[in-house]
Amino acid sequence: MSSQLSRRSLLIGAASLAVAAGPLAQVARAADRKPKVLVIGLDGTLLSKIEVADAPHLKALRAAGLTAASPLYAAPFAPTLSGPGWSTIITGVWPDKHKVMDNTFAGQNFAQYPDFLTRVENARPALGTYAIASWNPLTTTVFSSKVDTRVNTPSAEYDTGTTSRLVSQLATGNSDAHFVQLDGVDEAGHEHGAASQEYLDAIHAVDTSVGQFVAAIEARKTYASENWLIMVTADHGHTDPGGHGGSSWQERQTFLIARGAGIGAGSTRYDIRMPDVAASALAHLGIAIDPAWGLDGRPLQQPGDDAFDALRPRLTGPVDESGIGAGVIGFTHTPPPGWSVDNSAMGTGGVTEWRGWSFTTDEFWTKAEPDQQRESNVRARGVFAVADGDEWSDKSFTGTFDSTLISPAYRVRGGHPATLTYTTYYRQEAPQRGEVLVSYDGAAPVSVRTYTADTSSRVENLTLQVPAGATSAQVRFRYTGGNNWFWTVDGVGVTAG
Repeated sequence: MSSQLSRRSLLIGAASLAVAAGPLAQVARAADRKPKVLVIGLDGTLLSKIEVADAPHLKALRAAGLTAASPLYAAPFAPTLSGPGWSTIITGVWPDKHKVMDNTFAGQNFAQYPDFLTRVENARPALGTYAIASWNPLTTTVFSSKVDTRVNTPSAEYDTGTTSRLVSQLATGNSDAHFVQLDGVDEAGHEHGAASQEYLDAIHAVDTSVGQFVAAIEARKTYASENWLIMVTADHGHTDPGGHGGSSWQERQTFLIARGAGIGAGSTRYDIRMPDVAASALAHLGIAIDPAWGLDGRPLQQPGDDAFDALRPRLTGPVDESGIGAGVIGFTHTPPPGWSVDNSAMGTGGVTEWRGWSFTTDEFWTKAEPDQQRESNVRARGVFAVADGDEWSDKSFTGTFDSTLISPAYRVRGGHPATLTYTTYYRQEAPQRGEVLVSYDGAAPVSVRTYTADTSSRVENLTLQVPAGATSAQVRFRYTGGNNWFWTVDGVGVTAG
């Protein structure tokens, strides 16, 4: 008996050491600590300029955590202004839901889609919430009166006052969820442009504030018993001459830097979008995200498993497209394992990049032809599939665009409904047509959805009536047309009932 117990104790001890030394150790230790969140908003800050600025504290956060560059929308979906940008970050939904289209906040829909601190208060009112901003509309308009503390920094104090007040709160306060916005980089961008030394100096100034925030957190008497998630983000970018609101790639830039338990040091992510900040804060605090809330954000702690994203190493640079830029990597015709593309009815010629279904990124696709609403494809993440008859026909071709994207076979239960889920965005011009078809156990495909009118970026959930005895379902996305518009597909999956 004693020898068996001794051996069992040794095995448990060895297993414990393995966990302590492994990648899950940080998460295991953090589970016993009190979760706290700090979201730092750096208005108008470009990630590319952080990389070249004197910004040791931001670079330290990147080295200790993850970095994810992420593109914004552009008009007509929403302009690249602070009102829509911060509202998206703070509420966890895109502008077509929160309805903020400019800096007046006219028509806002915060009653249906409140800020994440209000959601904290609604779900767990015992938690402390704190918001402070140099740009006061955030604390007077976006964050609701349910937030425990909302601080409007006097304009004469600007970022200096915002910084000192938050440092004091972090050092001695007991709030659990915090948001701060600093405005100095945006001001420098407007006055001097993003290509200026003044812009880099402004990044250095907010970096100093970030360092003070982190130092205040780490000096807390209770820090050892706390589990902090620190996220840094921005509402939009800036042009080199200065300004934002338009559709240029620089204006459409934002990012997330995050440090916390379970986040790989020095890691890079490509699947993160702006609404994920709010969702990540809620998840870290242990607040379950109710599907009825309609959030567009997905917690960074729960990365997706999308087959298209695995194609990133296969992406290549432009072939026929001359306006994208030689250094931009972003397309392939090679589908992921289990997927295929049927181009047997596809016309010949045309622009190489878009001959049949292609797999691409936001940067590559939108730079191919800006300001034709490709920037509105907001709910796709990372690498997505696109059929673009408009761009394909920009070079001499014969025939029509007729291409079918075919999924792997998904397991289903005969006689039980299943759910086909995918993210899509469709812009129509006759005679273009998009059709979703499903084949059960290799039988003839049946149509389950047809697109012949503009369809905004959305997540589709289609109920499939699985025939009795069927064990598999294969999905087809067929696009037919010519010199028309486009169709994007991402995040495809079938859930058996």
